[in-house]
Order: sequence, then C-alpha cells, then structure tokens
Amino acid sequence: MMKKVCYLLCLLLVVSCHKENKLTLNFASGNSFGTTYSVQFIASEKIVMSRSYDSLVLVINASMSTYQEDSAISRINKGDTTVVVDAHFEKVFESAVSIYKETAGIFDPTIGVLVNAWDFGPEGKVTALDSLKIDSLLATVGLDKVRLEHGKIVKQHPATFLDFNASAKGYAVDVFADFLASKGYTDYLVEIGGEIRAKGRNIVKQKPWRIGVEDPNFDASQSYSKVISLMNEAMATSGSYRKYKVDAAGNRYAHIIDTKTGYPHQSNLLSVSVVAPTCMEADAYATAFMSMGLSATVSFLEAHPALKAYLIYEDDQQELQTKALNGFAAE
Repeated sequence: MMKKVCYLLCLLLVVSCHKENKLTLNFASGNSFGTTYSVQFIASEKIVMSRSYDSLVLVINASMSTYQEDSAISRINKGDTTVVVDAHFEKVFESAVSIYKETAGIFDPTIGVLVNAWDFGPEGKVTALDSLKIDSLLATVGLDKVRLEHGKIVKQHPATFLDFNASAKGYAVDVFADFLASKGYTDYLVEIGGEIRAKGRNIVKQKPWRIGVEDPNFDASQSYSKVISLMNEAMATSGSYRKYKVDAAGNRYAHIIDTKTGYPHQSNLLSVSVVAPTCMEADAYATAFMSMGLSATVSFLEAHPALKAYLIYEDDQQELQTKALNGFAAE
C-alpha cells in the first residue's frame, strides 16, 4: 500500500511540474515612433506588459523625437543650450559618432536638414534646388561640428540640425530587448517598423526565430522571397524602393542624401539588410550602405567581416540581383 501511495505522489508531482513548466508564447503589439511594434517572448504564463512598452516609447520620444516639439533633441535643434541629455541620447550620439568616423562621414545624423529641403513625398518629383541654398545648408552639416560635453550638446554652427531617425528606431528595439532580458526572459523577438532583434529560440514551436527579407517592390506590395534564422542578433533593412523621386528622364533618386554633395543619391542598390549585434548598429549601417552604393558597400564589408549583409540591386539590364556577404544566411 505504501508503494502505491508513493507512486501516486510521484505521479502527481510529475504532472504538477509538467503544468508549471508549460511554456506560453506571449505577444503584444502597438503603435510607436510613427510605425508599429510587436513583441514576442516565451514565459511560463500569460503576461501583459503593454504599459511597460508604452512607457519606454514615451521616454525615448521625450529624448530623441524630432516630431515632438518639447523633446530634448527638438529643443537642441531650436538652439536651447541648457538641455542636459539623458543616457538614451548619449548612447545613440556616441554610436553615431563612431559610425560617422568608421564610414568617413557617409553616415551623418546632421544631414536631415537637406532631406527636409528636398521634400521627399509620395508624389514627389526631383526639382532643382538652388545651388546656393544647398551650399548654405551643407555648411551646417557634419557630425564633426557637434560634440557632447558634460551632458550637453555643443554645436559649432547654431543651425546644425540633429536627427537620429536612422538609428533611434533600432536603438528602441534594443531598449525593448534589454527590458525583456532584465525581466529574466531568454527567448524573445522584438520588432519595430521592420527592425528586429532576437534572442534564443521560439521554444514553444521548437524552432528558431524566422525572419523574412522583404523584396524591393516598387508597387508598395509586400513579398518575402528570402528567410533567415535569427538568434542572438539584430537585423535592420534600408531601401530606396518605397521613398524616392523621379527626374524628367525617369531616373530614380533615393530619399538618402549624399553628405558630400547635398543632392539625392542615385544608385542601383535597392535594399540592404544588415545583421549586427545590436539593432542600433544594424539600422545605422544599413542607412550608410544605401548611401555608399553597391561597390563601396562590398568593399567596406570585406574590411569589416563582423557585419553580415544582404544586398538587392539592379544590374545593367535592370534585372534584380542579390549578394549575401560575410555569412548572411539567406535561405
């Protein structure tokens, strides 16, 4: 009889443990940074953390949103020299300075004033800006004209306009991911506006996190012909196929401005997906590579094997071609 009781107790214990160890794929989504976000993570129960995500969005926007008039960056751009920036701002600024130097000024968060001047809209056409106007704006461009001293931004030129949109969204992905990690979660996928960071696996389905690489469709449709497994890495994509202008000859110009000339960049490189340790880095490098163009990007990646990239471009016959570099695992 004692053996039967012990057996039943052991059986109940096994069943109880099985129930406690049952894993749940938690999912949340919402609006943020002018786009949408989605978060997936594995836990032992259903957990709602939407308010936490919204709080993170508010903090980052208060620091770096150029659309929020009272944000730190907006006040700095208006000439307020009393602004003391927070740790989020400092991290993004320091990363931007590093990548600015690494790319010889091709990645430049002060180029936004020229992007705005060219006014890339959904129906936009390339029209000639006055060359004197371009030269005047270029005089304010250059991250080397900006420095961070004792928590404050100091600008050589008062009209220099800071805009971290090329890396702040990726940074926000990292902040979401770090928040989940701080709660002890080891398997998650964070996505904001197509920028992604993954950790661990989707162990509920016993599969790695699978990410689609979007095709460059000029008709605004979405299709994914390439899929990769992402584990303990981040991926960001930049493309010229959604936002561009067309001149009288039918040439397409990307919304990315050449930091040396001040003119829109014309290139056969349509899309760049970069895999890096952080989404902030992936986001920034993807933007830089679109500005570099195909040949310079390939050369840069040969010298920087730690960065993985997938390039989609048009050849001389306007046929789509691809290049996977440094072990970018397209399947």
